[in-house]
Amino acid sequence: MPSDDGPLIPGGKGVVPASSPMIGATPPDLRTPLPEVPADGAGPEAPVPPPGPDAAGAIPAGGEAGTTGSVWRLVFRVFIENKLAVLGLALVILMLLFCFVGPLLYHAQVSSATYYIELPPGPGHPLGTDGNGVDVLGELMVAGQNSMEVGLVAAVLATSIGVLWGAVSGFFGGVVDAVMMRIVDVLLSIPVLVLLIVLAVIYSPGKWTICLIIGFVAWQIPSRLVRGETLSLRTREYVQAVRVMGGGGRRIVLRHIIPNAIGTIIVNATFQVADAILFLAALGFLGLGLHFPQSDWGSMLSGGSAYMMVGAWWLIIPAGACILIVVVAFNFIGDALRDSLEVRLQQR
Repeated sequence: MPSDDGPLIPGGKGVVPASSPMIGATPPDLRTPLPEVPADGAGPEAPVPPPGPDAAGAIPAGGEAGTTGSVWRLVFRVFIENKLAVLGLALVILMLLFCFVGPLLYHAQVSSATYYIELPPGPGHPLGTDGNGVDVLGELMVAGQNSMEVGLVAAVLATSIGVLWGAVSGFFGGVVDAVMMRIVDVLLSIPVLVLLIVLAVIYSPGKWTICLIIGFVAWQIPSRLVRGETLSLRTREYVQAVRVMGGGGRRIVLRHIIPNAIGTIIVNATFQVADAILFLAALGFLGLGLHFPQSDWGSMLSGGSAYMMVGAWWLIIPAGACILIVVVAFNFIGDALRDSLEVRLQQR
């Protein structure tokens, strides 16, 4: 029977007041099929949302910065975002082209004057000539070859010795570490320039001899840096796992310690190149560098200093500018690599 409060709703469990908005509305179509329920009773599957920024990896949830690709790709991206690093890399490439490709395109000529004098820049000699009638631009290119070669070779030599010394010292520790580090401390207590002068006087100042001398006096700094990294890395789980599996000290140092300290090694190597070029320039300025017919930028500065009182600026400024540009460029690269590899360490 209908209630006094209102009509019953088919299939309902109660009554609806007459004032309800459902009174007079079209009843629902009871023939509408219900959603299918899977046999396991898990319920209807929810629709898959379209891929958004999170799925693409562009903007993670919460606003965190997302990264895609390998860690080294991230390092490269951080490096190229540094404008000074890009400038430094461009300057190094330009100087390499100037020193090694320039002599193939520009053929220096000796002055045709009867009495060789230092000629100012002019036609035929863009940077003038020195007191021997040698074209300064051509000599600058050849001297740059020697300076860049000595810088790179000496840096590789110093870094290699320092990395092995520091890794062995830090890994074995104890008495081995104490003895090896005391040797480093003794060498560091001697002024580098004094040690360079003594070794350059004792041995013949050829190109490769100077590389050995500079490498010998410059390996102490990378050894201390790598030792510090090794003291941290030797306690890592993967090093302990190699020990448990029977791996020897040589395998751990060469295959696990040094590769995981590569960031510190690369950054220090760039600074070693700049330091080696400065060391060679200092030896050349003191007359202990390369001798004729070989030359370097420091030797050019030493020879040009004799003409300072007559105003022959072209014998000093070009060589000094080349040294300054290369050293600053390598320092820019080293600073950017340090920042980039810190990102790599955070992702490791």
